[in-house]
Amino acid sequence: MKYIPIIFLILLIFGGCDLFQTRNAEMPDQPRSNYQLAVTPDILIQNLTNSLADVNLQNYLACFSDTSFSGKSFLFSPSSGAASLYPSYSSPWDKKNESEYFTNLIARISSGQPVTLITANANSSQQGDSLIYSATYTISVPFTDSSIPSLYAGDMKFYMIRDSRLVWSIYYWQDIKSTQYPSWSDLKGRLY
Repeated sequence: MKYIPIIFLILLIFGGCDLFQTRNAEMPDQPRSNYQLAVTPDILIQNLTNSLADVNLQNYLACFSDTSFSGKSFLFSPSSGAASLYPSYSSPWDKKNESEYFTNLIARISSGQPVTLITANANSSQQGDSLIYSATYTISVPFTDSSIPSLYAGDMKFYMIRDSRLVWSIYYWQDIKSTQYPSWSDLKGRLY
């Protein structure tokens, strides 16, 4: 009998603080992602396309080789016209340059708007754990500043490798200007 007031007090305390109530779900810290482990070259190309559409820096950089797993450093070779036009191409363009360019791209586009990459005429040639992928591309960027061109086109050639994790990545990217539109190299050089 003497424990009834104590039990009553405990029930009153715990009953009033919603201890057993469910709470609302929290919003995720990271943006939604379509990234998949690139166990095939096709998934790697899709990851690159999705990282642009999602405007996701982490997924974009994950498409490029990591020396820890592949032994190869990523390098970008700009189109010849852009190479002579932009000082940022005076030294080798690596993954750090890609990160800075993409961060600047994110800052200059409309929030929530995707960057659209369309590839066509794709060809690939695989030799063991290496593959050369080539395609024509068109990239559309929703810039907030109308003085920056929003359409870029050309030919790209990716040299890919399957690393020690059996994941494909791009270790060398060659950009070729082949249309009247500026090339992807022009976009990178302008935004770096």
